[in-house]
Amino acid sequence: MKLLVRGGRVVDPSQGLDQPADVLIEHGAVVRVEPSIAVPAHGEVLEARGLVVAPGLIDIHVHLREPGQESKETVASGVAAAVAGGFTAVACMANTSPVNDSRLVTETILRSAERAGLARVYPIGAVSKKLEGDEMASFGQLAAAGCVAFSDDGRPVFNTELMRRALEYSRHFDRPIVQHAQDLDLTGDGVMHEGTSSACCGMPGIPGLAEEVMIARDLLLAEETGGRYHVAHLSTARSLRLVREARARSLQVTCEVTPHHLLLADRAVIDAGFHAHWKMNPPLRDQRDVEGLVAGLADGSIDAIASDHAPHTADEKVLEFQTAPFGIVGLETTLALCLDRLVRPGRISLSRLIELLSTGPARVLGLPGGTLRPGALADVTLIDPERELEVVAARFRSKSRNTPFDGWKLRGAAVATIVGGRIVYRAD
Repeated sequence: MKLLVRGGRVVDPSQGLDQPADVLIEHGAVVRVEPSIAVPAHGEVLEARGLVVAPGLIDIHVHLREPGQESKETVASGVAAAVAGGFTAVACMANTSPVNDSRLVTETILRSAERAGLARVYPIGAVSKKLEGDEMASFGQLAAAGCVAFSDDGRPVFNTELMRRALEYSRHFDRPIVQHAQDLDLTGDGVMHEGTSSACCGMPGIPGLAEEVMIARDLLLAEETGGRYHVAHLSTARSLRLVREARARSLQVTCEVTPHHLLLADRAVIDAGFHAHWKMNPPLRDQRDVEGLVAGLADGSIDAIASDHAPHTADEKVLEFQTAPFGIVGLETTLALCLDRLVRPGRISLSRLIELLSTGPARVLGLPGGTLRPGALADVTLIDPERELEVVAARFRSKSRNTPFDGWKLRGAAVATIVGGRIVYRAD
């Protein structure tokens, strides 16, 4: 019931902390964070010398697939992947089968998470019944069952009147509407970013405008209703400009980006020979968009980095590029990719990365966690910034292997994950 995390570098953006300190945990909560704490009687000591001690990481955009698509992922395998990647909590999207548009499905997900006993799971309920975009789901029932936000992710809320009403209800329930921003008329049958690369290879493209037009519409609705609006997997520099402008008008708008949109551009699809592991929605964008998003990390415009963990079976991802499903897994690679490719070259600070992976996500969805203040949940991630690793998809805890990062050599990774004061993962 007592755990002393001793001798680490505590980095907690919620308190402006970046200093050597011990962290004392009792009965599932943080009790003290001080330069030196005596070992408590009958307590366990976790040595953290040379490690970073951070508030538990939170991934606010994952697809756990259960119920209904257990061949791709289950709640149990998903949370096992989460803790291995340093995440103490995940928020899971509603595009299960059946859709999470009812109390029964929400409670089923939460029971599976409780049985797994690893990362915390926060369900996100559907905006519309069956994700069909016509009739609004019962927000009150979903909120009472434990849903922390509402989203039709995987599909946009395309019906303008439905989105208007959803944003109005978001005020009442104090939960954001998470939008997969995509104008389907502009998207057509596109499979990669519309640009020079798609034109050269003759692939149907998805223009950045498809995302930007939808965000522009939604921001007008958010301004009209005063609702809470969150842009999922934002992928273009102009989309980010729209979000900045909305914030300047004091709208309740937040956004997230993914590691793949920060590290890869559309040219990578061609270089990979059109393997479906490089097919995601939104697609990999132009290099100028990549640079614009990284700049948004540094200047504070972006609230969170989320994996958009989207598992698929191997059979699905060996199909031709145009027919394979969109999506890649990311729970086990997000932290390491960001440490190696963003922090190590100095594009953002370590403290800023932890804010984007912990404090920021907690703030976006109003979740407990994201801090090591006394009295907070004892959710903690220990990071070795010098640990060398190679991404080996065959060793993932996830049931799926669909990643474009297989074989990448990285430096920096989670080495221990603590949830509620209990060590649920230790690196070998």
